[in-house]
Amino acid sequence: MASSTSDLSNEEIAALRRQNRGAPIKFLLPLIYAPVLPLIRIAFRRNPVVRDRLFTAVLAGALLHGGYLVTDLYDSESK
Repeated sequence: MASSTSDLSNEEIAALRRQNRGAPIKFLLPLIYAPVLPLIRIAFRRNPVVRDRLFTAVLAGALLHGGYLVTDLYDSESK
């Protein structure tokens, strides 16, 4: 009986290790936002209307994503 419970826990540990292989993409997105914002300013220098709208949209998306991560973090801590 003791060997079956230790085998079960070893299988669960192995499953958890397989599940956590890659870095979660939701935490890596700021590495994309950071260089994109200045590049938008540089690339659309001659078209200020598009530049400002695109910059605002990307910045709003980044802030919403950050808010989502924070609320998700607080939600998991409260459970």
